Amino acid sequence: MVKRFYPLLAGGGILLAVVTVVAAQVGGDASLDPVSMTISQYAAHDGGGAIETAMAVLGLASLALLAGMRALDAPVHGWPARLIGVWSVSLIGAAVVPSSTAWQGELHGVLSVAAFVSVPAAAIQLVGRLGQDERWKAAVRPLEWLTLASGLGLAAITYVALPGHGVMIGLVERLLLTAEVAVLGVLAVRLAQLTWGPSLRERIGRHAGFMVHR
Repeated sequence: MVKRFYPLLAGGGILLAVVTVVAAQVGGDASLDPVSMTISQYAAHDGGGAIETAMAVLGLASLALLAGMRALDAPVHGWPARLIGVWSVSLIGAAVVPSSTAWQGELHGVLSVAAFVSVPAAAIQLVGRLGQDERWKAAVRPLEWLTLASGLGLAAITYVALPGHGVMIGLVERLLLTAEVAVLGVLAVRLAQLTWGPSLRERIGRHAGFMVHR
């Protein structure tokens, strides 16, 4: 029974985190520039706590997604599970640790790198595994495109952060984060379909049969 709540926790948490981050930046301090500031830098200067909360929620939602996939015996064992765990823990850690001092800022940077690398690495392995599982095949095609987008985004942010001298790093980071969250979103939607779909079809079938025999 508990596993039926995993899709709700995963999907609802991902959606809530996205809405919170967007709202915090749209309605945030006009002097802050999302194009040139990373999310961690923006959160440190904004001071409202909304972005940190969204990061923690996203980390917890990702753990719920992982637990839900494991409950359905999805082929997520091994490195994919570890990498999603690294992503989740890194997000929660970045949300909890303040970034007001130099060493805290460096820690945020390490956590961000760990998080951003983890999802594309996990997705690359999951594409092949899920393609061999009939239950998850429907998620493979969008996952392939999002994995490609995540990989390109990771390459772009690496270039921008090093030889690019941080030009438009905030924009590149947000595009990369969008692709990575979309990867999790696709998995959460498929998890919901597999968890709730059979019972919903059964109820619809019973209702249709009842209407026919009335």
